[in-house]
Amino acid sequence: MATSAALLSELDAIYGWPPERWAEVLHRVTKFFLSHAEGLTAHQITLFDDVFVRLMDRADSELLAQISLQLAEAKCTLPQATRRLALHEDESVSLPILKSGHLEPALLIEAAQSCGNKQRLAIACRNDVVPSVSQALVRCGDQAVHRALAENKGAKLSEDSWAQLVKLGESDQGLAERLDRRRNIPLPLKRQLHAKLEDTRMRALNAMPGVMRDQIENTIATTAISGNSDLADYASAHANMVELARKGKLKDSTINRFVVNGEYTNIIAALALLSGSPVEIIQRLIVCDNVDGLVVACKASRLDWSTARGILKHRPGHPPISAEELENARKTFETFSLSAAQRTVRF
Repeated sequence: MATSAALLSELDAIYGWPPERWAEVLHRVTKFFLSHAEGLTAHQITLFDDVFVRLMDRADSELLAQISLQLAEAKCTLPQATRRLALHEDESVSLPILKSGHLEPALLIEAAQSCGNKQRLAIACRNDVVPSVSQALVRCGDQAVHRALAENKGAKLSEDSWAQLVKLGESDQGLAERLDRRRNIPLPLKRQLHAKLEDTRMRALNAMPGVMRDQIENTIATTAISGNSDLADYASAHANMVELARKGKLKDSTINRFVVNGEYTNIIAALALLSGSPVEIIQRLIVCDNVDGLVVACKASRLDWSTARGILKHRPGHPPISAEELENARKTFETFSLSAAQRTVRF
């Protein structure tokens, strides 16, 4: 004990060292601690904790961020040093510790209440979140924190916290959908949430054809096609599609072959025939940057999503479609019924 006190007094008394020397000392102490962490006694852990606090007072944020990453992997926790790092205003310092294991709920609650939303998000994504911590996150967090908490199967919530999230989900569709996928939400709240989601979905389904019609009309009005589009080619392609349809061969496998071979004249003619739309409309939907109208035309043509996806991904003259656009297109494709898609395109 006397030796420990003397060491700490010596650290407190040192003045005049340049930052580089303090950084070197801190790195060496960190390395020594990590290599012996599993076998330390309670007294030794306390001593290391006191030493770290004194050294950290002389370190800048960049160095503390490195130490935070290293201590996050430690086999034991240094209470004072961990608290300093977890509550640090610089997120590069606090986030590694907040994502690590072995943190007391009281510290996590304090961080949730006093730190920013990036720190709260890190806490919400931890493998194990106890009800008291979840409650603090529900009260203090933003939309991203609430969604992460709802999606984290390791997060345990009280009934009051579930109820608050369900209430927030009334104005946040993404949160409501995440909550609906949770199996451990109290049954009365689950029923309330599910009824609300179903009502929202039905309203969206009823409104979608009209909205999509407006978008397609705007596409048709504002999208130009080549003035030299060879009508003879489309007339020939249309005749070929009619013959294929008569033989029962105008189906997904045939259109997939058109996609692989880049035969977009045949694709346009096929979609026009199958959806009941003029060739000029399908031409404009193919060249337009917005793919929603083309998605509806594919649905109206009774194509599978895999075929529609191929058409979207390989449109001539367009850069590759992003993953986000493709996912939104899939949702539109699956949401529209066949009859709604056909009414929308033919209108």
